[in-house]
Amino acid sequence: MIGEASLVENRKSVLESGTIIQIRVWRLPRPTHERPHGLKYSLFYGRPGERIIGYDNEAGKGDHKHYRNREEAYIFISLEKLIADFEADVRREIENE
Repeated sequence: MIGEASLVENRKSVLESGTIIQIRVWRLPRPTHERPHGLKYSLFYGRPGERIIGYDNEAGKGDHKHYRNREEAYIFISLEKLIADFEADVRREIENE
C-alpha cells in the first residue's frame, strides 16, 4: 500500500548529541478502517538501533506511541497535532537527558 501512497513529509535531523529526529508521513490513496485519517506515519527520535520516542501506525496496531520500552495508544486528531505532540515529547526528553 505504501507504493501507492504519496510522501507528504520527510525530514531528518542529526543533533550534536548524535541522536536522530526523523518524521515521515505518507498520504494513502484512500482512508482505511485502520487509518481513517488516510495517513501512514513514522516519527522517530533516538540513535541507530535505539528508539527513545516513536509515533507510528504500523499495520495491525493502529495509532500508537513508544517511550523507550513502553507502548501506548495515541489519539490522532490532525497531522499538525501529531507532529506538535511528538516534538513536545522530544523536547522533554532532551531537557531530561
